[in-house]
Amino acid sequence: MRIGLISDTHVPWVESAIPPQVLEALRGVDLILHAGDIYSHVVLDDLERVAPVLAALGDDDYPTDDKRIQQRHVLHLEGLTIWLLHEGPHAPMSAQWLPFWLKHKYLPGEDGKERPDIIISGHEHKSFIDHIGDVIHINSGSATFLNYERGPGTLGMLEINNKKAEARILHL
Repeated sequence: MRIGLISDTHVPWVESAIPPQVLEALRGVDLILHAGDIYSHVVLDDLERVAPVLAALGDDDYPTDDKRIQQRHVLHLEGLTIWLLHEGPHAPMSAQWLPFWLKHKYLPGEDGKERPDIIISGHEHKSFIDHIGDVIHINSGSATFLNYERGPGTLGMLEINNKKAEARILHL
């Protein structure tokens, strides 16, 4: 399974629409995960022309009844548990601190047993792939506002096969 990762698009504040090179780079993915700070839901509609989309609610987004957008999505794909949320662990985080962070990210009613194999987040506007013990943390940066500078940024790509995950960052 091939998953496109995008975050912090800030449309129409930074760009008037999703840049065409973003849609081109995502062609052929099975799913797109947007890690928040969407601003305009038109972004999700545009991305959905490429593949199904799920999104995390960013700290600058407004709550909505759009079913694609949740505070956090917990996905079970190809034998792995993936958390999609806006604010992930700040990188780099040690394996020693991960249990503390996870404990505070469970939502009300959760029992804490569903530990992620992969955390996908945004918020920091910088791209990285961090291995925290046996957890992979991916921040795709921003497609439009990387390092808080306007212009072409980055996307993430996640490939999952047989309970194995490979992630990479694409520069636009």
